[in-house]
Amino acid sequence: MRISARTQYALGAMLALAVADGPVHAEWIAATQEIPRRFCDNILLQLRRAGLIHSQRGPDGGYWLARPAKEIALADIIRVTEGVEQATRPFPKAAAPLAAIWAQLRNHEDALLGEITLADVVDSSGPA
Repeated sequence: MRISARTQYALGAMLALAVADGPVHAEWIAATQEIPRRFCDNILLQLRRAGLIHSQRGPDGGYWLARPAKEIALADIIRVTEGVEQATRPFPKAAAPLAAIWAQLRNHEDALLGEITLADVVDSSGPA
């Protein structure tokens, strides 16, 4: 499995929001997660449009999780940034059995990433 920089940044941004006490500004997310600012803004917009985060403008505004961290799986975030993986092209002749193996591998990845929540990652990181 390959994880793009966009997905890595999105996961970092979501984890930053998971540990934040209330709304935080994009500048803070970008700085603490070492995300280029413009890239951070685009990712936050994508996450907001997907319904994973909320935002409010103004000095008291910022970004925050749309649901509790224990209700947002890593798979939810990855689907936003990577999309849903399409089936691979059919394998010819002797390699045909590989199609079932690839499908099983994708199912295992989806199941594992669907079970791990932001709260699980935050809890496993220990004291900051």
